Amino acid sequence: MVDTTVGGAQPTKINLVKVLGPVHVWALGVGIVLVGEFMGWNFSVEKGGALGSLIACWIIGLLYTCVAMLDSEVTSTVAAAGGQYTQAKHTTGPLMAFNVGLYLVLAYTMLEAADIFVFGDLVRIAAENLGAEQGTVDTRPFVLLAVSVLAFLNYRGVFMTLTVNFLITAVAFISIIVLVIAYQFGIGTSETLQHGGLGMGELPYGWMGVLAAFQFAIWYYLGIEGTCQAAEEVRSCGRSLPLGTMTGMITLLIAAALTWYVCSGTLPWEYLGTALAPLYDASLMSGSTFLIVLLWVGTVFSALASANGCINDAARAWFSMGRDRYLPEYFAAVHPVYRTPFRAIIFLIPIAAAFGFLGLLAPVVTFSILSGLLGYTFMPINMFRFRAKWPLGSIKRGYVHPFHPLPAITLLVLCIATYVAVYLGFGTQLLAMMVFYVVASIWFVVFRYKYVRRGDQFTMAWPRPKGY
Repeated sequence: MVDTTVGGAQPTKINLVKVLGPVHVWALGVGIVLVGEFMGWNFSVEKGGALGSLIACWIIGLLYTCVAMLDSEVTSTVAAAGGQYTQAKHTTGPLMAFNVGLYLVLAYTMLEAADIFVFGDLVRIAAENLGAEQGTVDTRPFVLLAVSVLAFLNYRGVFMTLTVNFLITAVAFISIIVLVIAYQFGIGTSETLQHGGLGMGELPYGWMGVLAAFQFAIWYYLGIEGTCQAAEEVRSCGRSLPLGTMTGMITLLIAAALTWYVCSGTLPWEYLGTALAPLYDASLMSGSTFLIVLLWVGTVFSALASANGCINDAARAWFSMGRDRYLPEYFAAVHPVYRTPFRAIIFLIPIAAAFGFLGLLAPVVTFSILSGLLGYTFMPINMFRFRAKWPLGSIKRGYVHPFHPLPAITLLVLCIATYVAVYLGFGTQLLAMMVFYVVASIWFVVFRYKYVRRGDQFTMAWPRPKGY
């Protein structure tokens, strides 16, 4: 919120506005993630083969199902912007909350940078297919235009932002379904799926390859936890957030299965494991102009939807940290007309654009994945502390996830296994990132903690936590 004074009157508080429903929550979660079905996941094929990639897909799908279940309970109860950051503030304390907030901001900002880089590459591919000479297409003006339009949408209002996200995400999802139906029933193409003849049943590097595939299987689902950032702007948090999150997770599981099915049936696993845009390549194999254009549009829309959602989520986390003085209060401003955290949006856009223009896709994506993974590791701890401090019946919950503590334990075990997988491929980056977060923690303790109002930590109207 922000205080404004008009004509010498007393300051009035401007809050974010509650205008979103379950459809918008779905659009936020699935919109950020669906780009991972169009590219990125297929690097798991290079590590574990086609079958190993499928195994990793379902195991990591279980990890994210646990994430969705745990997040749905806590965030539907802690109904405030900031998502997992706000959860950490209530259950653990300022230092953990600062780190979780940083995980969120960097995960979404780096993913946004990767999205706009990919969008530029797709523009280049289209231009070259239309006759432009290779290496002569300058994609930067198109990337800058796309970022500017998305920033404008987010600046003007969350309802319009996520309505647009719903439309373009739906088109991207439908394009996957159309491609699968076309191949399965031979509509518009004479090609057929050939799972038996493309190395589908092999594990070329054994079970170690399956483990190594975990880090790229994350692409199928990375970002679904972003639905929590909408908690303060949904009309009914207890209904909309769990419904939007869980239906979004079901959508992604279906999309992941269909994507693997059509790509592994049309492309040899050796090529699939290195392709830039595997679904688009699968459409090229059909020879159908309609399918090729549709999948190019679907790929572009998925990248734009992801970048759009990332702008929304990173800004909410940054705004929330400013509101609680973990960062300068300057970032806690809410636009008096559009009711958006406009300063947080404007501040983070150039950072994402700079990384996108650098073209360092692998380091940027790895940083995003690792930041997300650190956040997932916190969730089981958060769930145990939440249930211990506020047992069932002590406060009103919007949603209670079943089978506790099994999902939390499962999530923690799978996170540890994924750390091993990441270390196998990107050990140096993993260690460098840990050093970065240690340095950031020291900065917070030395320079920012003195500004935090410790008594304001519990912003919800709940009884004092058990043992406080």
